[in-house]
Parts: sequence; C-alpha cells; structure tokens
Amino acid sequence: MTFKLPNVKLRELLLNDAEDRYQWCLDKEVTKHLNMPEKYPPFSKEETLNWIEMCIDKTNGYEQKAILDESGKHIGWVDLKNIDKLNKHAELGIAIGDKNYWGKGYGLAAMKEMLEFGFSQLGLNKIWLRVEVDNEKAIKSYERMGYVEEGILRQDRLRKGVFVDRLRMSILKDEYINKKEGMAV
Repeated sequence: MTFKLPNVKLRELLLNDAEDRYQWCLDKEVTKHLNMPEKYPPFSKEETLNWIEMCIDKTNGYEQKAILDESGKHIGWVDLKNIDKLNKHAELGIAIGDKNYWGKGYGLAAMKEMLEFGFSQLGLNKIWLRVEVDNEKAIKSYERMGYVEEGILRQDRLRKGVFVDRLRMSILKDEYINKKEGMAV
C-alpha cells in the first residue's frame, strides 16, 4: 500500500515554542488523550517554558522535536522517551497541537521522521507507545504506520477520576524498513 504524506520537518525545540505549547494545552480537545495533570490549565506558562528548557538541555530523558509544516509553521511535537539503550527500545509520544492539521497525515509524517531518527540515529530496534483504547483515530494512525498491538495495559491511566485501559503497540526496525518503502513523501 502506497500513501502520500505531507512534507514535515522536525527540529530541536526553541524557547519561543513555549507559547504555542501553552495555548495548545488550554484546548481540552487537544489534551484529552495526553497524560497531563487533572487541573486547568494543566501547566502554567512558566511550567511550560521550564519543560521546554529541560528538553533543550536534554535533562529530562526526552528526545523531543517540534513538528513544522511545509511553510515552517510549528504545529506540534513528537518525542522518544524511556530510552533503553541496553535493550535498544524507546517510547514514542506525539501530539498535533494545531487542530487545523488534524486528519491530514501530518502526524503520520512526523511519526515517520521520528521513527527514522530513532532507528538510524539512536540505533533502536523497537519503538513502542501507549494509547488509550478509546482513541480510535490514533490507533488507526499507528496501525497505518505499521505498529502492531502487543497487549492491553489494564487501568493504566487515570483520566477524570476513572481508570482507562491503554494498548501497548510497537514497531520493529525491520518492520519499519519494509513499511517505509510503501510511503511516498
């Protein structure tokens, strides 16, 4: 199956990304499936800036990148965390904060770029993720990218006072290499 993805670029975070990130965290639709504190807003502007500083300084264990569209507009972020260098795997996280870009392949394109980074630059063999079982659009997107279900993490996230199950999904380096041949960018 060949499908065309939009052109995106990943870049290192900048301090001025904090304002976009803060605005996105104010949108409950954007943050519904993100693991965030149960307060509103989930983060203050100062906390958001501090987080970005830690990402830039690489002091929080995250390889987090800004997602840019074709024109260079900042539209979201993607990261690898829980990086296990010994066993060569890491967890992927992604969010398209600008809802104007939802459903248009930007998340898939950014994910492809981050998989490429993880497998080629970091030497990983597996990139996994956790996704809430009711986040059907995300699950379909991950499956389209080549992720397979590994199992259900029961009552893995507390969301609005209720525990929800999450799927653990992963893609192996060999699977990614085979899958990317069918992706046109």
